[in-house]
This record gives sequence, C-alpha cells and structure tokens, in this order.
Amino acid sequence: MDYAEISQAFKPLWEQLDHHYLNEIEGLENPTSERVALWIWDRLRPTLPLLKEVAVAETCTARCVYRGE
Repeated sequence: MDYAEISQAFKPLWEQLDHHYLNEIEGLENPTSERVALWIWDRLRPTLPLLKEVAVAETCTARCVYRGE
C-alpha cells in the first residue's frame, strides 16, 4: 500500500488529536494508549481495509500495538 494513502486517511484524525486535550474528544475520555490505538483503528479500518495494526507510543519504551479483531 502506498504510504501517501495511509497518510491521507490518517490526516483528519491527526488534526483531531494533535495539540488537543484527548480527554475532550468523544470516545477518548480516558485516553490511555490502548484506547487511542483502538479509537484510531475504528476510524481508519473502513478506509484502509488492508490495515494490520495501529501502534501508539507514549514514550520510546512504552507503546501499545493494536492488531484488530
């Protein structure tokens, strides 16, 4: 898959998340990395049916990888 397609699909989500209080976004009232990964997955998967996983990193040593259902 072309990275530009992934980037284009993710851009609206990035704009919702970047420099915003995550706990004020519907569905992210308790924004753990696990919940953020699932939230992103639920919104990207319909547009990107080949999506295999979403990784969210809190720090360079702490991250969550969600691989769908």
